Amino acid sequence: MKLLLTLLLWVNFAGTPDLAAIRKMYTGVTKSESNAKEFSAKLADVSNNDDKTLVAYKAASILLDSKFEKKLNDKIARFKEGAKLLESTIKSESNNIELRLIRLSIQENVPGITGYKKNIKEDKKYITDHYAEQNNALKEYLKDFILQSKSFSEKEKQFVK
Repeated sequence: MKLLLTLLLWVNFAGTPDLAAIRKMYTGVTKSESNAKEFSAKLADVSNNDDKTLVAYKAASILLDSKFEKKLNDKIARFKEGAKLLESTIKSESNNIELRLIRLSIQENVPGITGYKKNIKEDKKYITDHYAEQNNALKEYLKDFILQSKSFSEKEKQFVK
């Protein structure tokens, strides 16, 4: 019985991607289509019932995948799917700073024609206001994003230095 329980727990944890590894992959995901596909594959088994941070990264992977779709209708459908998933995830955990960072990173990089840029100021303010409350690992991740972000001015970036 103990063996069966141990095996079930191992299988359950083996299927869930490691958040630190996902964060590391996310920083380089836009560099190539193969990086984006690898990122998507890593998150393919994440369901809406999993940790909301992983669900948000899965939504980001869908949004990034839409960039590589060949047909316009497929591009639009994938983009809408990813945006809808990301928005519902943020709605369920609006106080999760990492979800806001993911949305901000997407919105500052998508073309204006998508109409998906309306939360940049809101997310930027949330990140600025709640940065100090985060653990050290998350602060480092946020800092790395903020320092390279197009949404923060040089003056605004001073709070992370």
